[in-house]
Amino acid sequence: MALLGAFNFSIKLIETAKPVSAMVGAFSPPVEGGFSECTGLEASLAVDEYREGGRNDAVLRFPGRITHPNLRLRRGLVTEDLWRWHEQFILGRGKRRDGVIELLDETGNAVRTWRFRRGLPVRWAGPAFNANTSTLAVEEVEIAHEGLFTQAGGAVGEFLNTVASVFGGS
Repeated sequence: MALLGAFNFSIKLIETAKPVSAMVGAFSPPVEGGFSECTGLEASLAVDEYREGGRNDAVLRFPGRITHPNLRLRRGLVTEDLWRWHEQFILGRGKRRDGVIELLDETGNAVRTWRFRRGLPVRWAGPAFNANTSTLAVEEVEIAHEGLFTQAGGAVGEFLNTVASVFGGS
């Protein structure tokens, strides 16, 4: 497999509470934003230790909870749709959304896809302006979520993963 360079990322959002819109949107959900940087695509498994009485030569270890850091998406400017999603939470009317993040190649085709469950926009950072520099204004959105999964390829795989997400599967 060839090494992937710094390609663009896209994000698509689906309302978590509406299974019908999630299934319909699985075939062509609207692109909510494009980003030049995405961090937080990771998962960590906690290890629970048990010190068994009378056994001094070892500590038993068992798999614990999975934790995920927040997703951080950075680009030139955040789209109106992503800002409105964040703003709705500020106004007390926000709704969680499931989402799909795609790594795009230089032609705009998806190379790798991840999906997250029950996203919550916890932070939006606006650009820093400095008239003495010619740097690009960069906005950032941070999304807390309840699970990160690799997406199967193609429309059928996307549909099946969406149905599994809506009905509690992974």
